[in-house]
Amino acid sequence: MNPFPKPLYKDSPHFQEFWSKGNGKKLIDWTGAKVSFQNFEKDAVNFYLVDELGDAVVNEIYFKKSYPEASAEIEKYIKNPVLETDNIPESAKNLFLQTQQIPDWIDYDLMEAGAELCRRVGIDALISLRDYSLMGGYDFAHLNKPLIATGLLKKGAMKRLSDTLEFWINVTRENALQLHGKGYESCIKIRLIHSYARLSIKKNTPDWDTENWGEPINQWDMMATYGGFSLIILHSLKLLGHDISEKEEAGTFLLWKYVGYLLGISPELMADHKKEAVENFYLWTSVQPSSDENSILLAESLLYESLENPMLKYQFQRKFLKYLHISCTHFLLDKATCKRLEIPEVINKNWFPKSRILYNKNVRRLISRKKQIAKGNKEQLQVLEDYLKFKNISK
Repeated sequence: MNPFPKPLYKDSPHFQEFWSKGNGKKLIDWTGAKVSFQNFEKDAVNFYLVDELGDAVVNEIYFKKSYPEASAEIEKYIKNPVLETDNIPESAKNLFLQTQQIPDWIDYDLMEAGAELCRRVGIDALISLRDYSLMGGYDFAHLNKPLIATGLLKKGAMKRLSDTLEFWINVTRENALQLHGKGYESCIKIRLIHSYARLSIKKNTPDWDTENWGEPINQWDMMATYGGFSLIILHSLKLLGHDISEKEEAGTFLLWKYVGYLLGISPELMADHKKEAVENFYLWTSVQPSSDENSILLAESLLYESLENPMLKYQFQRKFLKYLHISCTHFLLDKATCKRLEIPEVINKNWFPKSRILYNKNVRRLISRKKQIAKGNKEQLQVLEDYLKFKNISK
C-alpha cells in the first residue's frame, strides 16, 4: 500500500508564484475557478492508480510475443468489433469491450464542434500545442520522469513533436472518434504504448520513487497531460485573439474527455468545463516540484528542434523559426516559468504574437467559419505531412 500523497509543494515559491502572479493566476481570472484543497484527498489517490486494462493486455500479449506480432494482433481488434463470445485473450476482450461501449454522456454533434474548433484555428493550434502546452508541461519536473526513464529525452524533440502532432491531428479530424475510426485507433495504440512504457519502467528502473513521483504514467498525471489539450489550448487560443463560442468550448472539453476515456483515464477525472479543469489542475500542481536540470534540457531540445529540422532548407529560415517559437513561448508562458526553463530573451518578442492577435481579431472575421475550418485543416495536415517525411531524423 502506497502512502497517501500530500500537497508537498503548496507552500513552495514556484507554486505560490504560479497561482498568484503567473499563468495559474491568468487561468483563475479567465475561468472564475475557486481553488482550494477541499477535494485533494479524493483526487490525489489517482497518483497511485493506473490503467489496469491496458497493462493486462501488455502483460498477456506484448510481453509474450514479438512486438510486431503483438501489434498485428491488436490491429485486428482495433479494426473489427470484438464480441463477448470471441475466442481471444481475455485481457484484449476486456479492453475492447470497454472501448466499444459508448458512454451515455457522449454527444457526437457537440464533440464535432470541438474538433472543428481545433481545425478552424489552423496554425495557432500548433503554436499552442508546442509553445504553451508542451513547453509549459516541462516545468513540472515529476511529469518528465517517464520520459527520462524510457530514454525518450535522448531521442530528440523532433520525434516527440511528430508523435504528438500525429496523435492530435488524428483525433481532431471529422468523425475521427467513431468506433474503429482513425482517432479511435490512435487512442488505443497510444494507450498500449503508455502501458508498455509503464510496465517497462517498473521492471527496469529499480530506483523509481513511487511515493514521491506516483506510479509511472499514473491516472492523475494523465489527467493533467490530456486535460492540457483542452484547458491549456483554449487559454492559449484566447490569448492569441480567437473568439470561441460556448458550443466550441464545451465540445472541446467533451472531445478530450472521450479521448481520455479511450486512453484508459477515469472519466470522473476529466473536466466538463474550464472552471472545473483549473480547480483540478491546481490540486495536481501541488505535488509537482519546480523545473530541474532535465526540464531545462527538454526545453532547450524543443527550442533547438527548429535549427535541426530538415524541413527548412536554409539556416536563416531555421533561425527565424526558432525566433518565432521563442517569441510565442515568452508571450504564452509567464516570466517565472520562462526563467526556470531558461528560455532565452529575444528582441521585439511581442511582434509575432501581436500580429497573430491582429489577424485573428480583424482579418479572420471576414472569412466564413466553413472556409476557416477547411483552411485550418489544410494547414495542419501540411505540417504533419512535412514532419512525417523526416520523422526518424533526430539528434
